[in-house]
Amino acid sequence: MVHLPMAFSPNIQSHMVLQPPPLLIGPVVVDPPVLQAPMAGYTNYAFRQVVREFGGAGLLATEMIAARSAMWLETHRGEHPDRLWGVRDEARPLAVQMWDNDPDNLAKVGKRLAKDFQVSVVDLNFGCPVRQVTEKAQSGSWLLRDPERVGVIVKRVVDACDGVPVTAKIRLGCADSCRTAVEVAQRIEEAGAACLTVHGRVASQFFSGRADWEAIAEVKRRVSRMPIVGNGDIDSAETAVACLREYGVDGVMIARESLSRPWIFAQVAALLRGEPKPPDPSMDEQRELVLHHYDLVCKRFGVDRGTLLMRKFACSYAQGLPGAREFRGRVSRVLTHEEFLDVMRTSFPSRAAAAD
Repeated sequence: MVHLPMAFSPNIQSHMVLQPPPLLIGPVVVDPPVLQAPMAGYTNYAFRQVVREFGGAGLLATEMIAARSAMWLETHRGEHPDRLWGVRDEARPLAVQMWDNDPDNLAKVGKRLAKDFQVSVVDLNFGCPVRQVTEKAQSGSWLLRDPERVGVIVKRVVDACDGVPVTAKIRLGCADSCRTAVEVAQRIEEAGAACLTVHGRVASQFFSGRADWEAIAEVKRRVSRMPIVGNGDIDSAETAVACLREYGVDGVMIARESLSRPWIFAQVAALLRGEPKPPDPSMDEQRELVLHHYDLVCKRFGVDRGTLLMRKFACSYAQGLPGAREFRGRVSRVLTHEEFLDVMRTSFPSRAAAAD
């Protein structure tokens, strides 16, 4: 949770809000300066379609791809990572995030993304805290202990992308005893990156504790040209606006909250325009949204695989709703299309349940 100043109570008034300028990432105009975070296992093509239908996100991002795996697939099978499905024809602006610790791999994949896929932004992940990426592959947030190497990687990718903006995402450091965010940010800026997103936790925290937005603000103060986007614990439209106003960042990135409320971007955008915040969809409308999302997933992956994949999305949508525990228990076990529809019909919270 981010502490909200008094002016940003839940009853926020439109005349109090900040109306920030668009975020410029090289030639890419991000307006409003509200970004959808890349999240492995979630921000696939179907999810991005849902976010676009609500509107309000200035820049969307794919799930992160592994550069090493992408190189292997292209070399041995002539294929691209499944996570890039739909990217060529998708609306812009769109960012693709990748990770590795090898500058050559990242440069080659970055060039392909820039020239072949013509993405708007190539993003480098230096923030992922999961062990498969850090300890096993010495990538993601592992690299924060070596600011010089981060700078070398960014410079190689910037050169390879030849004008397509390169951005990066970091955490505050590997642990509280190793907070390197300022030095890493300065090396990233020197290497020519067009923007940096800072998540306000160290890697050892994963997602526990509270995001340190004062530390994000300190990174902003210590760079001279590069825009800084803040990320962490943005759980409402009011919180997003408060962070933009109070911490001097150039944009905000919303992650986990958008999985249960993909309309949050539209709510933030309305507040930034000085308009009343649109209400959350009704329970009936949210049920229809889940079914719509399910249809998009099945069209992409087929009904059998789509049903299994949709279980986690359905659980996310139910977060905080009345009867969520029962619903999650049932939907997490469905195996067929018929079972999924039955659970949605009988267990997804209704307007009447919400009123109770």
